[in-house]
Amino acid sequence: MATNVFFAAGAKLWPEYREAIQAACAKKGLSISLSDAAPDPAAVDYIVYAPTAALSDFTPFTRCKAVLSLWAGVERIAPNPTLTQPLCRMVDSGLTEGMVEWVTGHVLRHHLGMDAHITGQDGIWRHDSKPPLARDRRVTILGLGELGTACAKALSALNFPVTGWSRTQKHIDGIACLSGDEGLEEALARADILVTLLPRTTATENLMSAERFALMPRGSFLINPGRGQLIDDDALLAALGSGRIAHATLDVFRVEPLPPDHPFWAHPGVTVTPHLAADTRTATAAEVIVENIRRGETGEPLLYLVNRDLGY
Repeated sequence: MATNVFFAAGAKLWPEYREAIQAACAKKGLSISLSDAAPDPAAVDYIVYAPTAALSDFTPFTRCKAVLSLWAGVERIAPNPTLTQPLCRMVDSGLTEGMVEWVTGHVLRHHLGMDAHITGQDGIWRHDSKPPLARDRRVTILGLGELGTACAKALSALNFPVTGWSRTQKHIDGIACLSGDEGLEEALARADILVTLLPRTTATENLMSAERFALMPRGSFLINPGRGQLIDDDALLAALGSGRIAHATLDVFRVEPLPPDHPFWAHPGVTVTPHLAADTRTATAAEVIVENIRRGETGEPLLYLVNRDLGY
C-alpha cells in the first residue's frame, strides 16, 4: 500500500516543496505518493501543513499518522480541537542557522553602536566613545529551545557572558541557565541586551510588561525575533521613552504586516524588520519532513513532537 502524503500548505509553496520533498525521498530511498489536490481523507497517511492553508478540520483524516508543520511556531494549530493526530513542529538546520545569524548580527550591531556610524555620514569624526569588549556586555536569552540554545552558544563563542532562562531548568555548557520566577528576575537584571525567543502560550503573553522592563539595566537593548505577543507594546514604548530601553529591534508583531500607522514605525528607538529572522528553508525543511515520514513508517519516534499540554 502506498504512503500517501497530502501537501496542505498552500498553492504558493507547492511547486518548490514538491521538488524538494521528492529529492529528499530519493536520498532516503523512500517511495511516497505526494499530492496537493483534495484527496480522499481516509487514505491520507501524513499531512504537510502550514497554518495559512485552508485546511482546518482534521476529523476526516482517520488514517493520518502525523501532521508535519512547516512552521516552528504551533500556536495557530495546536489548540485546534479537531487535531487529534500527532503534531510535529519544524526544526530544521536552515531555519536555525538563519536565526543565529540574524540574532548575532543585531546583538553585535547594538553592542558596537553601529547605527551612529552607519547613519552619521555627515562629516563629523565621532571618536568620543568606544564600546566595551564582548566579555563586558551581558546578554540574556529568554527561551532555551532549539533556537535559543543555538543563539546562546553562538554568542558565548564570541565571548559574551550569556544567561539563558526557560520555564524548566536547562543545563548548557558555558551558559548560565536560570528558571522560575526568581530566575526570570535575575535574568532580566543581567540583560544589557535581551533576546526573546519564547513560544507564544498563555504563560508568555505580555511577559515583557512594565514591571519586567523595570528590572532591566537602564539603557539596555531589546531584540525580539520570537513572538509579538511576548511584548506589551505600550509598556515597551514607555520604557523607550524613559530611557530604560535604549533601542528595540523587533521582527515579530501582534498584527502582521505591522500596520502603517503603528507607532513603532516612526519611533527613533525602534527598528522594524518584516518577520524574516528565521524563515523556513525549503531544502532543509523537506529533509525534516521526509525523515519524519520515514520514522513513522518504520515505527521510530517522531522528531519534534509537540506537547499539547505545554503548547509547544
